[in-house]
Amino acid sequence: MESRLGTLYIVATPIGNLEDITLRAIRILKEVDTVLCEDTRTTRVLLNKYDISTKTMSYNAHATEGKESVIIRMLGEGKDLALVSDAGTPTISDPGVMLVANVKKEFGEDVKVVPIPGPSALVAALSASGVSSAEFIFLGFLPHKKGRETLFKEISNSKRVIVFYESTHRILKTLKSLSEYTPTFKIVIGREITKQFEQFVEGSPEEILNYFSSNSDKQRGEFVVIVEPK
Repeated sequence: MESRLGTLYIVATPIGNLEDITLRAIRILKEVDTVLCEDTRTTRVLLNKYDISTKTMSYNAHATEGKESVIIRMLGEGKDLALVSDAGTPTISDPGVMLVANVKKEFGEDVKVVPIPGPSALVAALSASGVSSAEFIFLGFLPHKKGRETLFKEISNSKRVIVFYESTHRILKTLKSLSEYTPTFKIVIGREITKQFEQFVEGSPEEILNYFSSNSDKQRGEFVVIVEPK
């Protein structure tokens, strides 16, 4: 009798507020054999809040082929696994996509990869922006150096809404580039979404740049940048 393959669940977790988790996600995290985490310490905070005692294993951008082999072997032995990121939906601008691709490559159609949908900073920001999301292009995190200027030129020629993530260390640099390449566009910034200091700011690139330049305390946090052509 052929043994059953384990199931890999892709479980979305809160992006800030720990109450933003689905009942199904809580159940799956309790039922699986192991939770695969970017950072086990970060995930343990969430698991402890919901009395989830499932063991954890780290899986992140620095994972070795050996670590992936262990995970694939566990699935082959019939163990059910849940993949989570530190925040939001795994595999979206997240190294978990490599694991999913390799699991599918190893087992093909025999393996079940099941999404457990939930929080996403991208969707949350769009939902509260007032910008039409009928069509948009998501760029993830922009490159730090190589290709960055070319990308801003492409954004300036876009007829569709552009959405991307930015860090506290590069938000001013990004806003300066948007002021240079897309001066007439509308910008909406979602900062620290679902967290205590959640904030939405909108205006022209120059207005947004002046605001954040004048308010250094607002430069901290995680940013979703929405660029709407005009």
